[in-house]
Amino acid sequence: MGRLDKQTDSYRLQATRLQEKLDDGTTRCHLCPWRCRLRHGQRGFCQAHVNRHGTLYNLSYGLISAIDISPIEQKPVRHFQPGTKVMSIGSYGCSFRCGGCHNLEISWGVEALDRMAHGESTDAYVSPQQMVETALRHKVQGIAFTYSEPAVWLEYVLDVAQLAHEAGLYTVYVSNSFVTDEALAELAPHIDVLCSDIKSLDDDFYQDICGKAQVQDILHSVAQAQKLGIHVETRTNIIPTRNDDPQMLRGIAEWIRDTLGADSPWHVTRFFPAYKLSHLPATEPRVLYDVQAIALDAGLQHVYVYDDKGCDCATENLPVSTYLDASPDAVHQVKKCSASCCGEQGVLLKKYEQATE
Repeated sequence: MGRLDKQTDSYRLQATRLQEKLDDGTTRCHLCPWRCRLRHGQRGFCQAHVNRHGTLYNLSYGLISAIDISPIEQKPVRHFQPGTKVMSIGSYGCSFRCGGCHNLEISWGVEALDRMAHGESTDAYVSPQQMVETALRHKVQGIAFTYSEPAVWLEYVLDVAQLAHEAGLYTVYVSNSFVTDEALAELAPHIDVLCSDIKSLDDDFYQDICGKAQVQDILHSVAQAQKLGIHVETRTNIIPTRNDDPQMLRGIAEWIRDTLGADSPWHVTRFFPAYKLSHLPATEPRVLYDVQAIALDAGLQHVYVYDDKGCDCATENLPVSTYLDASPDAVHQVKKCSASCCGEQGVLLKKYEQATE
């Protein structure tokens, strides 16, 4: 197996790979199209990156919010190594603020993210080497980066993915595809499968959950991933009154057909009420099958309906310590960065949202 820097043996902030230091003293992040420009002490919109004295660091490197083992079909991925098992892992932070998020506490819940920034997180730290060894011990065939948006902890994803490939494991990246070309170029050699949301073809839908996002940003990233050699499968969660217009959904099917190919899989999932969208009803199963019929009529060959599962949720997983074969007390010690660059003041909490309100 590859040999990683000893810095990854214990928790510490990791410098972001894609950053640009600007003349005005700020530093710009190039992981996602937010391209946050941050001063010392500010966190990005994802809440998982911080500027410390001009350098951007990833706060969540190696901090694991959830682990699960399941068939790859549950990601959902149907046309890549079917019948194999995958270990799903997630961390913290997201570039979106979806009102119906089922992984709210780990994606953009303030409490967990603030503990992480204070150096008070008690979540498990798992080095890339240990994560791959854990996957091998549980006899899975792949590792999936999911639950929270993987672009947020790109550095960890890349380190784990490289070791996973060396160990003979495949890699899956479950994403909203709000990611830069630069980040995709870094990922492409190390990611086998992208399972990407296409939530809508309506810019207003994306603007509601991410003020910087437009439909074309998402479609461009999905198409670019396939051009870079990643196996791509897409999914759409059908939300009553929000993105259930038949003509719009036919448009998604036609885009997949024309851009990714008629044989490219499309997964249609059921919405279940959550968070700010708790007032909406669950999607009627017949609606999902109507969408499937529309897509087949549009020329897609592989359209899969999930009328019992809406998302890749992390709410019912076993404790992380179970998978690590370690005691909960040992796993959940406070994770304070082992580096000394921050001094006694720790990480400042100047939230990016406050600067943009």
